[in-house]
Amino acid sequence: MALLTIQDETAMGSILNRLELEIGQEMITVRELISRRVQQEVATYNARQVGVFSGLVQPTMSERVLNGFRLRQPKPIDAEEQLYKALEGFQQNGYFVLVNDRQVESLDEEVWLGVGATASFIKLTPLVGG
Repeated sequence: MALLTIQDETAMGSILNRLELEIGQEMITVRELISRRVQQEVATYNARQVGVFSGLVQPTMSERVLNGFRLRQPKPIDAEEQLYKALEGFQQNGYFVLVNDRQVESLDEEVWLGVGATASFIKLTPLVGG
């Protein structure tokens, strides 16, 4: 079983969050990579339900804080809803993914995740006008 390092980065290259994900096979689709990542984030948060949720997608009824999102009222996060938002965000260019320093283009693209593989999720910040 390989251990995949996942990093959330800004467009300027600053690392916002880092996590490790166990992957059982060497080839996986981008859709499955995002799914496993989101499921692990939600399961980790739901096990304790306190503090800040550090995830790819902002949960409903939460506010952005320094290192993630704080739910207004602690409660379990819906993994299915988070996954839907994450997949939609990828398709609408809300973020892009680099696997082994190569940008992936579609959810159905297969990527190699053997020993030493890395995945970077680069979140794009929308411009705010006055």
